[in-house]
Amino acid sequence: MKRRYLAVMGLLVIMAMVLAACGGGGAATEAPAAPAEPAAQEAAPTEAPAAEAAPTEAPAAEEAPAEAAAPSGEVVTLTWVGPGPGNEFEFRKQQAAEWNAANPDIQLNLIEGPVSATDRIGLYLQAFQAQSTDIDIMQIDVIWPGDLADNLIDFNEYGGAEAVAGDFPAIVQNNTVDGRLVGLPWFTDGGLLYYRTDLLEKYGFDGPPATWTELEEMAQTIQDGERAEGNQDFWGYVWQGAPYEGLTCDALEWVYSSGGGTIVSPEKVITINNDAASAALDQAYSWIGKISPPGVTGFMEEDSRAVWHAGNAAFMRNWPYAYGLSQNDDSAVAGKFDATALPGAEAGMSAATLGGWQVGVSKYSTNPEAAAKVALWLASEEQQKAQALSPNSLIPTKMALYEDPDIAAEREFMPKLLPVFTSAVARPSTATAPQYNEVSNIFFSNVYDVLTGKQNGADAVANIELDLEDLLGFEVGAP
Repeated sequence: MKRRYLAVMGLLVIMAMVLAACGGGGAATEAPAAPAEPAAQEAAPTEAPAAEAAPTEAPAAEEAPAEAAAPSGEVVTLTWVGPGPGNEFEFRKQQAAEWNAANPDIQLNLIEGPVSATDRIGLYLQAFQAQSTDIDIMQIDVIWPGDLADNLIDFNEYGGAEAVAGDFPAIVQNNTVDGRLVGLPWFTDGGLLYYRTDLLEKYGFDGPPATWTELEEMAQTIQDGERAEGNQDFWGYVWQGAPYEGLTCDALEWVYSSGGGTIVSPEKVITINNDAASAALDQAYSWIGKISPPGVTGFMEEDSRAVWHAGNAAFMRNWPYAYGLSQNDDSAVAGKFDATALPGAEAGMSAATLGGWQVGVSKYSTNPEAAAKVALWLASEEQQKAQALSPNSLIPTKMALYEDPDIAAEREFMPKLLPVFTSAVARPSTATAPQYNEVSNIFFSNVYDVLTGKQNGADAVANIELDLEDLLGFEVGAP
């Protein structure tokens, strides 16, 4: 065990030296302006990232040599690169102990992974380049399956198709590359509309908006009323408008919920250049300075949440992690809000950009069957329920759990999220792999130019199409 632990430790140290030598630059598959997931999400959806620490080793167990699969009757020890330090890692330690107690023939050696998604994918890529056998099980960001597929096992060979039958279809599709299921859905994430229940009642609204036009009208009415009562810092709607991956998430929701497609379709057709997409971008531009602060073009998740948390917004677009934080004692909106699906161009056209994490197994593992067995257990309904009830409140990918009475009693907000994830839209990371980083940069840079008045929606979608044609060589077509 010591030998394998030290080998993985060595990869982490070498990777850190490489990153330092490059001035802290991210991995090639990450957008340089931002991590793959919003910063507030990299550690866990309900907590801010903890300071990165050196990996620590789980309690030692007798281990067969790492160089080859263990003969029959001997103990197989698998290395699982888990989350970074924090509440989620403490929960994963409990899972590893539970597995080890019940499976003396297959033992898990859990080690802390990097907190940063950029550093995490850097570790994986270095291990894969060396075809290292030192990592067996790993956490995979939702936008990585396409980039990592060639280095991961196909779970369909180990009963994966049956195992994911109850998961959200959009996530299963995202994790399927050329017919190979390279990641098991583990816990998910998606954009939500947070709204002030007290203010909707105060101004005579029966419920949250179902369309973007309704949101504009409600936001303007509440904003005008609150300012008339003396709160000049109050805004109708806050969201993420800075030029980074978060803007790709927000803008994809605007476009898809307006019938404008997914930028690039799963069939590898560039679909962004259409009237619905351009109109959605122009509509978002019209919010700035009217119902959204001029500074929203510099907002990331925590900037939006700060305005909301202080009680200075009627509506906010953010991820589920903000729900628990908004209930804290220091929150001005505690007990005065709820969350629901984002609006659409028409009622029922809501879209939430898909986030979350998967379980993957390295194809260089010397014990892929044992590793697949553990991965299937980690992603099982039983374990997803346990992690939903853990301090991190990780959002399940199993649809049946949204009707679970224990979850409904202890995590009241989770059942309400079912419509959000059934209408989730995946970023085109699988279809455009290994060039999703460039695709996202092209998209959010042009959207940012619309939001800052440098071009209109029609010019933006035309420019995005041209740039993607040059980059990808794909055909263009309608969504």
